[in-house]
Amino acid sequence: MAWLHNWAGLVAGWLLFAIFVTGTLAVFRPEITQWMRPDAVIAPVDQGRALDAAEQYLRGHAADAARWFIRLPTARDGALALYWAGRDGNWHDARLDPNTRQPVAQRDTLGGEFFYRFHFELQMPYPWGRWLASLAGMAMLVVLVSGIVTHRRFFKDFFTFRPKKAAQRAWLDAHNALGVLALPFHLVITYSGVITLMALTMPAALDARYGQDSAAFYAERGGEPPVLAPAGIARPLQPLGPLADAARRHWGDGDIGVVVVGAPGDANARVSVLQTDTAQLRIVGAMAVFDGTNGRLLQVMDAPRAAALTHDVVYGLHTARFADSGLRWLYFLCGIAGSLMIASGLVLWTVKRRQRDAKAGRVGVGTRVVEALNVAAIAGLPLAIAAFFWGNRLLPLAQPQRAQAEVLCFFGAWALAAVHAALRPARAAWPVQLWLGAALFALLPLVSALTTGHWLPGALLHGRWVEAGFELTALAAAAALGWAGYKFRRTAGRPAIAPRDTPRAGTRLLEDTP
Repeated sequence: MAWLHNWAGLVAGWLLFAIFVTGTLAVFRPEITQWMRPDAVIAPVDQGRALDAAEQYLRGHAADAARWFIRLPTARDGALALYWAGRDGNWHDARLDPNTRQPVAQRDTLGGEFFYRFHFELQMPYPWGRWLASLAGMAMLVVLVSGIVTHRRFFKDFFTFRPKKAAQRAWLDAHNALGVLALPFHLVITYSGVITLMALTMPAALDARYGQDSAAFYAERGGEPPVLAPAGIARPLQPLGPLADAARRHWGDGDIGVVVVGAPGDANARVSVLQTDTAQLRIVGAMAVFDGTNGRLLQVMDAPRAAALTHDVVYGLHTARFADSGLRWLYFLCGIAGSLMIASGLVLWTVKRRQRDAKAGRVGVGTRVVEALNVAAIAGLPLAIAAFFWGNRLLPLAQPQRAQAEVLCFFGAWALAAVHAALRPARAAWPVQLWLGAALFALLPLVSALTTGHWLPGALLHGRWVEAGFELTALAAAAALGWAGYKFRRTAGRPAIAPRDTPRAGTRLLEDTP
C-alpha cells in the first residue's frame, strides 16, 4: 500500500494539483467573474421584472428561435443570461441588465468560468480532457484509500507537526496533518467528482439499455416531458410572468432559476419553469410545465426518482451551488488543504529521493525531472493564475478574441515557469517563482485600481464586498507565497534527515512514511 500510495500520487500528482486548485477557485466562480467584469455594476432587481425584460428582448430578437433559455439573476450574479437555439441549429447568447433591458457593456472574458471548465476539461477538446480528469480522480481515490491503510495514527498525525526537524520529517508531518485535517472532504469531493463524469467513463449500462438514444435516458432519469417538434401552426405565446407565478405557487418555496420555452410562437409551445438549485443539494429543483399557447398546467415534477435524486445530491455536494457564503469559504479552505496535501506529498518524494541519491554520490535523472515538474506545477500554477488576472486588467478592451488572449496569458506564464524550472536547479527555482507569484498577487489590487478606478479602500468603505473579498484574498495569497519562498530559501541547505533521526541498522527509515 505504501508503494501504491507513492507511485499513484507521483504519476497523477501534478495533474491533481492543478485540478484541485482550479476546482477550489471555481467555488467562487460568479464572484471571480464579477471582479473580472468591472465595467458595469448591475443593481439587484426582483425576478418578475427580470423575466419581463428577458421576454421582451427574446420576442424582439429571437421570435423564430427553436428554444429559449432564460437564467434569472441571483444574489451572486446580477446579470440576466439568455440563450436561444436558432432554427438552423446555431446557438446565440446575450447578457442583459434587467434594469435597463439592454445588453451589458462588459469586457470579453471567461472569468471564473475558465477555472470551472479547466477543472474537469483541462482546456482540451471533448472528450479527452474529461477522460484525463476522470482518470486523475480515480487515481486520487486510490491515493486516499492507500493512504488511509498506510497511516494508522490519524489522531496523533493531526496534532504532530515539527517544522524545525529535518526536511524529510517536517514535510512528512505537514503531509500527514493536511491529509487528516480534511480527509472526509477529500473523500467526498473526489468520489463525487468521479461520479459527475460516470456517463462518459462507465457507459456500458446506458448503452445496453438505451443504445445511442442518450436523450431518452436523461428524459427518463429526470422525468422530464419530451421536447415536441414545432407543429408549423402559428400561435401567440402566453406571457411568461403569470406562468412563473403559478409555478412558484405550486412548489411553495424557492425562487425561480431557469425558464425554458420550446417552440415559441408555435402551437406546440411548452414553457418549463425550474426552481433554483442554489438553496438545496439537488441540482435540479421542482419543475412546472405549461402549454405555451393557453397557459394550462400540464405537469408538476417535485419528487425525482431515487436514482436521480441520489446522483443529484452527490453532484450537488461536489459543486456546492447550494452553499451559503460561510459554507463556500469552508469548501475553499478545505480545497486549499487538499492542494497543499498533494503539493507536500510531491515535495516529500523528492526530499526522500535526494537523500537516497546523496548516499549513492550522484543525483539521478528521475529526481531532477520530478523536481523540475514540482516547481513548474506547484510554484508555476499560482504564477499562471496571477498572469490570467493581470491580463484581464491590462489587455485592450477592444482586442479581438480578448477572452482567449487572457487564457494565452495563463498558459504562456505557466510555460515560462516550466522552462525556468527545467533550466535552473530546483533549490534556486523554488524561491524565485514563489516570490514572483507573491509580487504579482500583491500588486494586483494596485493594477486593478489604476486601470478601473476601483480602489480597495473604497470597496471596503462602500460595501462592495465581492471586489474587496477578491483583492484581500489576492493579498493573502501573496503573503502565503512570499512566506513559502522565504522558507524554501532558508531551508535550502538543511539536511534531508537530522543525525538524531537516523535509524539504527536493520530498522526501516520512518516507518510511517506514506
